[in-house]
Amino acid sequence: MKIDIREAEEPDLEQIIVLYGQIGMDNGQPLSIDEGKRIFQRIKSYPDYRLYMAHHNGIVVGAFALLIMDNFAHLAAPSAIIEDVVVHKDWRRRRIGWRMMAFAMDISKSKGCYKMVLSSNQSREGAHLFYESIGFQRHGYSFTVDPTLSASYAV
Repeated sequence: MKIDIREAEEPDLEQIIVLYGQIGMDNGQPLSIDEGKRIFQRIKSYPDYRLYMAHHNGIVVGAFALLIMDNFAHLAAPSAIIEDVVVHKDWRRRRIGWRMMAFAMDISKSKGCYKMVLSSNQSREGAHLFYESIGFQRHGYSFTVDPTLSASYAV
């Protein structure tokens, strides 16, 4: 089975947005196509932030975003952050996720990144097993805060 991975283009967004409705986030409500286009253009305005897609015969079967971030620490070596990883529910267990992560790793290596990271919701145990099976290691803690809540740390 031939799966190609490439940077997404605006005409791909409709299929990609549908994929994000499958992963159980946002109560199954994906972005509108207009909002998706707005976000896509904003992502493309960053120097090294891109949306990638895996496809088979023109059908989008997976997607992920990759940000290469400059750093002051680690002797200015950049780091890679993977976000929004999804594989179409009918295409899972066919090594598409593995191929997408290998693609992201190749980009990260070519950019001189000292690490590639991602975070995954605690409830997605199957995803955690997948990431560990391809070499990701649990590392440290991930913390989150809703910035719209009143800050208890404000002075």
